[in-house]
Amino acid sequence: MTEQTTSSSPIWVAHYPDAIKWDADIPVYPVHDMLEQTVRDYGHRPAFDFLGKKWKWAEIGDLVQRFAEGLQTMGLKKGQKVGLFLPNCPYFLIAYYGILKAGGTVVNYNPLYARRELEHQIEDSETDFMVTADLCLMTDKMDAMLDKTRLRKVILCSFTDILPFPKNILFRLFRGGELQKGLVRKEYMPFRDLLKNKGQPKAVEIAPLTDVAVIQYTGGTTGTPKGAMLSHANVTANVEQSSMWFYKTERGQERMLGVLPFFHVFAMTTVMNKSVRSGLEIIALPRFDLDQTLKLIDKKKPHYFPAVPVIYSAINNHPKLSNYDLTSLRYCISGGAPLPVEVKKEFEDTTGCTVVEGYGLSESSPVVCANPIEGENKAGSIGMPLPGTMVEIVDREDHETPKPRGERGELCVRGPQVMLAYKNRPKETEETLRDGGWLHTGDVAYIDEDGYVFIVDRIKDLIITNGYNVYPRQVEDAIYLHTEVEECIVAGLPDKARGEIVKAWIKLKDGKSMTASDMKAFLADHLSKIEIPRQIEFRTEPLPKTMIGKLSRKDIVEEELGKKSGD
Repeated sequence: MTEQTTSSSPIWVAHYPDAIKWDADIPVYPVHDMLEQTVRDYGHRPAFDFLGKKWKWAEIGDLVQRFAEGLQTMGLKKGQKVGLFLPNCPYFLIAYYGILKAGGTVVNYNPLYARRELEHQIEDSETDFMVTADLCLMTDKMDAMLDKTRLRKVILCSFTDILPFPKNILFRLFRGGELQKGLVRKEYMPFRDLLKNKGQPKAVEIAPLTDVAVIQYTGGTTGTPKGAMLSHANVTANVEQSSMWFYKTERGQERMLGVLPFFHVFAMTTVMNKSVRSGLEIIALPRFDLDQTLKLIDKKKPHYFPAVPVIYSAINNHPKLSNYDLTSLRYCISGGAPLPVEVKKEFEDTTGCTVVEGYGLSESSPVVCANPIEGENKAGSIGMPLPGTMVEIVDREDHETPKPRGERGELCVRGPQVMLAYKNRPKETEETLRDGGWLHTGDVAYIDEDGYVFIVDRIKDLIITNGYNVYPRQVEDAIYLHTEVEECIVAGLPDKARGEIVKAWIKLKDGKSMTASDMKAFLADHLSKIEIPRQIEFRTEPLPKTMIGKLSRKDIVEEELGKKSGD
């Protein structure tokens, strides 16, 4: 491939933020070095606030050291896989860095996984140990995994140990039925027992460029999820790139709101690891709850709030939004799904913050592009490549020929954050990583004359109806222009006559009503006839979402096809 350039530099360099160098050196080092540096610099500063109970960075650092030694004493060897099957909580941060310090590899698990999904990921990743909480929701699944998979030990974290007084007492009194009753299996080991040491783990030599820090499984929107193997250098590079992008961060002084799940690669980098790198206090919820989130912002005054578009939209539409002070927010990064322009504008008007839309994927640790925190944010754009990152648009048929500026093709990425490979998937690795490390994303995009990148849609989500290409995102953007729309998903459904038809599922804002004819009349001014959905279904309940809060096109299509097969 040949990069699209003006003179000898990529086209976006001429429009890059003045405070950032696109060709800056990206340091290479092990992930756990980030925490050790922050403990040295900001050990006395707040590190983690979980439902009112707080830890300082020095306390987190000590717990990480002791957990690492405990793992080694338990028998953990370099490169051995340890799963994290946890909600957002301090255990996640401590275990993540302790595993890496001990020389292990982290495997992130979604706590809502079904048993079939857990079985696949444990076997595919070769996970021998799992860290989880003593909540029946999780231990019931772990019991089954110990019986059915290679899993050898489960490290059990006491949920009430991390709750402040009197919440710890009240939880046992009123929700004690949710807690695992004791160590009922020999394979269980209390987290607190692994901490009974001097915190002096044996040094493990890490080769940052080749040693795997994290195995991050893709969302599995098509086929079986694949494990992206991210090296220590991949993970730290993306944190360094993100830190360069948010160059106004006041290290050791500011606060980060963590409602996105840490097991997801977006939150792992932009919430957890970014906070570690910059010494920010993480204010975390075990899972996103709208009212609780608003109360936290009002009370705790965080400065950073990474989220997905549906969270910003939910806040915009909260009936009592004026009761909360959200003006502490400075910068919000939106990812995981396209950010509707109206959602961004309304949230910024309400809070006074800057919402920066970015783009990434599991295979790139994840951030590839972002809009600048100052200067032009182009509507509908994912911004420009982060420092050290090259992007190219290539022909979707031959996967090689560069497309001219402004023309659509497949987005390809190269940079220090791009994964090593998929675990156990040489064929898929070869198809995805080509030509010396170019990551083929499967996304249709174009680059404008200033170097801003625009995602059009996923290649696999393209709808072909009567031989014409229809991009679901383009139709969704038009639907969102209607002020009464809260959520929408557009997808193609099989049709004997046309190949596929366009269908839209829409949830209106509370108290609003509309007919399919009304919406089609509205869309007539914004879309071609072929793009206007032939079917429109209005729903009163929220549309299906993934664990991170992205609207799930996969789930709604499966639901629709399931209904038809049952007819």
